[in-house]
Amino acid sequence: MLTYDQYLTPRSLAEAFEAIGRFGAAARVVAGATDVLPWAREGRAGDVHYAAVIDVSRIPELCGVELRGERVRLGANTTIAAFLANPVLVEHAPVLKHCAVWFADDQIREQATLAGNLVNASPAADATPAMLAMNSVLTLYSSANGQVRTRSVPLDEFVLGPGQTRLQPGELVGSIECDSMAGYGAAFEKVGHRRSLVISTVCVAALVRLDFAQRDFDDVRIAVAAVGPVPTRLTECEAFLQGKPVQPDVIRGAAELAADRVQSRTRREYRREVLVNFVERSITDALAELGISVSSASATKEVQHA
Repeated sequence: MLTYDQYLTPRSLAEAFEAIGRFGAAARVVAGATDVLPWAREGRAGDVHYAAVIDVSRIPELCGVELRGERVRLGANTTIAAFLANPVLVEHAPVLKHCAVWFADDQIREQATLAGNLVNASPAADATPAMLAMNSVLTLYSSANGQVRTRSVPLDEFVLGPGQTRLQPGELVGSIECDSMAGYGAAFEKVGHRRSLVISTVCVAALVRLDFAQRDFDDVRIAVAAVGPVPTRLTECEAFLQGKPVQPDVIRGAAELAADRVQSRTRREYRREVLVNFVERSITDALAELGISVSSASATKEVQHA
């Protein structure tokens, strides 16, 4: 059970940092709180009590989605539901809508925030591979002598391990910026018996852009989670595809390079097989979004590995 003495809803960064400074480790910062409540229930963390819960969901600086040239800024409080509904994200971050379909259920998507999913640092986090594939950078806010300070940390350096990040005590995630991926085909694959409420055994996010003639790969982004301690980019697969023709054997060759990325000690061979097939299928599905049909051995939509 989660209990607390005070529930605070600061309306500015100054108010938030005043509360954080006043309560210190005796407080818990939340936005959607979709991870905190299950963690605190009996059987997970047992009874948890805080002097204060500090809800930062109403702070303007942590909200909103904006296109800034070649980059997209997502406020830390951007919900997973926005991946499906916000027109800027649908056009400029197309992989996120595929990710959102797999993320929990409608009610949780309305509450869960992007920053919360990243800060939770689960090896199986759904949003992290998608954001990694778009070269995301986090802006972190802190306060010193009454002044708000910021620092930037690339997402691939932010997550250190299960439940571990570079977020320092007293810091807040302010925003996440990523590349605009307008014009890319996108796909997201995840093991599960159903499309939501499943913790990933393997999940893959892919983004593909072709050359002007629509014959060769011009840019490919692939990231994976749940096969090691941190989500990661499959740079060797990306490099293999660069400039090569769009052919089934080329795609399969790239996918097979991913097998050695599996670091999990449990169900290792299972994860290797699923990862290779998912990489192949995610590239194929991303191409399909661009109107390019490519047959593959793993193109069937029935997932038999779950």
